[in-house]
Amino acid sequence: MERREFIKNGAIAAAGITILPSGSLFASVKDKVRLGYIGVGDRGMSHISEGILRDDVEIVAICDVQERSLKRCREYIAKKGRPAAAEYTGGLDAYKKLLDRKDIDAVIIATPWQFHHSQAIDAMKAGKYVGCEVIAGLTVDEHWDIVHTSESTGMPYMTLENVCYRRDVMATLNMVRQNVFGELLHVEGGYQHNLRNVLFNNGKDDYSVGPEYGPSTISEAMWRTQFNIDQDGDLYPTHGAGPCMQYIDINRGNRFTSLSSFSSKARGLAAYIHEIAPGHKNEKIHYKNGDITQTMINCANGETVLLTHDTHLPRPYSLGFRIDGTKGIWMDVNQSIYIDHVSKQDDAWEPAKAWLEKYDHPLWKKYSSDAAGAGHGGMDWFVFNAFILAVKNKKQTPIDVYDSVTMSVIAPLSTKSLKEGNAPQEFPDFTKGKWKTRKNVFALDDSGF
Repeated sequence: MERREFIKNGAIAAAGITILPSGSLFASVKDKVRLGYIGVGDRGMSHISEGILRDDVEIVAICDVQERSLKRCREYIAKKGRPAAAEYTGGLDAYKKLLDRKDIDAVIIATPWQFHHSQAIDAMKAGKYVGCEVIAGLTVDEHWDIVHTSESTGMPYMTLENVCYRRDVMATLNMVRQNVFGELLHVEGGYQHNLRNVLFNNGKDDYSVGPEYGPSTISEAMWRTQFNIDQDGDLYPTHGAGPCMQYIDINRGNRFTSLSSFSSKARGLAAYIHEIAPGHKNEKIHYKNGDITQTMINCANGETVLLTHDTHLPRPYSLGFRIDGTKGIWMDVNQSIYIDHVSKQDDAWEPAKAWLEKYDHPLWKKYSSDAAGAGHGGMDWFVFNAFILAVKNKKQTPIDVYDSVTMSVIAPLSTKSLKEGNAPQEFPDFTKGKWKTRKNVFALDDSGF
């Protein structure tokens, strides 16, 4: 991947889409973005691999509490012929020394969820842009803390929600904006992914199947499994919520007003342990997180949203996106579409492939070669690039702090709804009324994605 210069364009050719002009670029655009990485485990290394391929990014410093992660990152940077990054380790507060550096413009946070809130707060107070992996905080108050700190410091905060940039998601967003589906009434998404071999392993670096979790294991089994033991709710809502928010203009003329969650009994993880290690102590754990959690959300403009969290059962991967409008419907689980009076057969599904190709988003048409080989089918390049462009141009991030906390706070609200017998929860208005006049910016031009 060679250096890319992004120049503001008046329009990008596409199938009928209008690309709105962006805000003016700042006069002093940085040549390089100097990054610090807090957390260089598996997900952090994905962001390292994106940064290492760009000559407009300098990896200044890395921080992790595990020597195994630091060693892997150190060797990878050296293999790629890049200068060694300063390293910070030795305890949970080691990242603060990284933040003290004056030669860092922005940080990428890819640590376990419980650390995101404090690390992001400290980074913004240190004058750094924040690109944080999903889940901004564990409580509603922590989400408000993120908002207030971003507002008071003037430092942008961006949840690095890569699915917002998935190719079919952006193609269908293009279709929504061109009124292909008519007026939207209902959208769906979620996280439906068999994570059993992520939540448990045998502690070896080859990720061998095993029934263990906790400190003796590796990667997310060290910390993520405990959330499923301790908490019922939609623990990971942003993959579904982020794209759905773009479809129905959440925080940009619309907002979420309330939600209610429903959760099934929890049997999947115990059954999995029984299958791979019959009689093991971990099959007797009472896992609080139901195997399937569904959250229904109401919107100010009258739409409904359904999010599904399903990670404990044997199933093919699907985020379960669905768009329902007055003119038609798209569902990604069966990769099908139906547009009234346009589809070849009345009341019959047709493959969505041709439609997705016709309405392929202009940004994917223009930058698909740049994204080739990047993680998660290329969408990792897009989300990383969007963050880097914002820092370089000293602009707001396209997924801003209000968008970030809106998609993340669904987790604690869902848990509270379940604790209260599926009771509706009022959704916080993090914009404090500004949602009524805020304009769409996401993926409308190529100056900031």
